[in-house]
Amino acid sequence: MSKSPLFLLFLFLLLLLNVEAKPANFIKTSPSPSKARLRRKISHLHFYFHDIVSGRNPTAVRITQPVNNSLSIFGMISMMDDPLTQGPSPNSTEVGRAQGMYAGAAQDEVGFLQAMNLCFTAGKYNGSVLTVLGRNAPMHPIREMPVIGGSGLFRFANGYALARTHWFDLNTGDATVEYNVTVMHY
Repeated sequence: MSKSPLFLLFLFLLLLLNVEAKPANFIKTSPSPSKARLRRKISHLHFYFHDIVSGRNPTAVRITQPVNNSLSIFGMISMMDDPLTQGPSPNSTEVGRAQGMYAGAAQDEVGFLQAMNLCFTAGKYNGSVLTVLGRNAPMHPIREMPVIGGSGLFRFANGYALARTHWFDLNTGDATVEYNVTVMHY
């Protein structure tokens, strides 16, 4: 009986030593890939974004109303799944979807916080995604928003998106926006 506690103490010490001897394996530092295998590229994309808030099949829906019927629409949040097309016509060839949200974030003018994934569904970039996060003031003639990342062929992407309103219906709120996107990626 007296050997049993000693034996248990011995097993406990072995277990403790074994646990402490193992390094944390959730962090792994790898050498950078060779420059021959990994080349940085610049891509320029041009497409049209169709934000349809009216009718029976809207592509953007309002989640919250603006505070105090604010003219700047401060506090309004909308979710979107807007088509991206080659040309300005909604019937033009679809090349992807803009999925995300925009929220009225300015009190003195219409200014959105826009967070969206540009999910490409056609051509060379089919299955690849660019993520845009930034300020979009739609009353300005040209808006610049940062591209903060990507996936697929746009892995490690960064760059910028220039947005210019092509068409806007004041009665319905529907809009077509021309996008010119420049990104660096591997």
